Amino acid sequence: MRSLAKILSTVYALLLYGFIFLPVVVLVLFSLQATQFPIPPFTGPSTRWYTAVLADLRLTTGLMHSILVAVTSSLAAVTLGFLSAWGFARFYLPGSAFLRGLITLPLTVSYLIIGMGLLVLFNWVGIPKSLVAAGIGHVVINLPLCFAIIYSQTGDHQVNIERAARDLGAPEWKVLLLVTVPVMAPAIFASFFLSMTFSWDEFVISFLLTRFDTTLPVEIWNLLRSGLNPKTNAVGSLVFGVSIVLVVAFELLLFRRKQS
Repeated sequence: MRSLAKILSTVYALLLYGFIFLPVVVLVLFSLQATQFPIPPFTGPSTRWYTAVLADLRLTTGLMHSILVAVTSSLAAVTLGFLSAWGFARFYLPGSAFLRGLITLPLTVSYLIIGMGLLVLFNWVGIPKSLVAAGIGHVVINLPLCFAIIYSQTGDHQVNIERAARDLGAPEWKVLLLVTVPVMAPAIFASFFLSMTFSWDEFVISFLLTRFDTTLPVEIWNLLRSGLNPKTNAVGSLVFGVSIVLVVAFELLLFRRKQS
């Protein structure tokens, strides 16, 4: 019975991971296709389509825009999330539980609804569609996540360290920058990398809030409108690769946090 259970659990695990990763494997495989059409039989490997992607000005510009928006919006989201988490953890605020719920509320709202709301708001206040508007949208969706991660890592041991620094004469801004931030560094960096991952892959808000300067996911969508080809597979593989790197960095930082 134990052998049968072990065999069944192994088969189940293989089917589960195959179901999850088979589309990605096919995507990467046919991005290395040497011929024009991404259909069997496989005629690679070839880096022809990766070279074509890197030579495409629209795609490389979209890539640069995605990196710019992801980095700047993640920095803003982490900064605001850290300050919010620190304020809620260190000071008494009336109705703090309700206010914390409001901060994390966007996590439960569809990106489409958030994007449409921001589009209406920006049209009302006169902010044009641009990378800046998309960056603000990414801050809106990533700030609650950064807040939740950083707030969950605040503890009494940090309060004691901060109190000791104040007793030694450190002003509040030095306590925040030289004590609190280094102690919270793993959670801060983990929040930043996870925010980068979501911003890098995000399409709906970027599509709604940009016009001429677009991000890479929007450019991929424009390519897909003309049908599948190995070039779109190559772009998708690059996006997936960057996402994996960011997620691995996030997991390593969390592991380091647990070990410390």
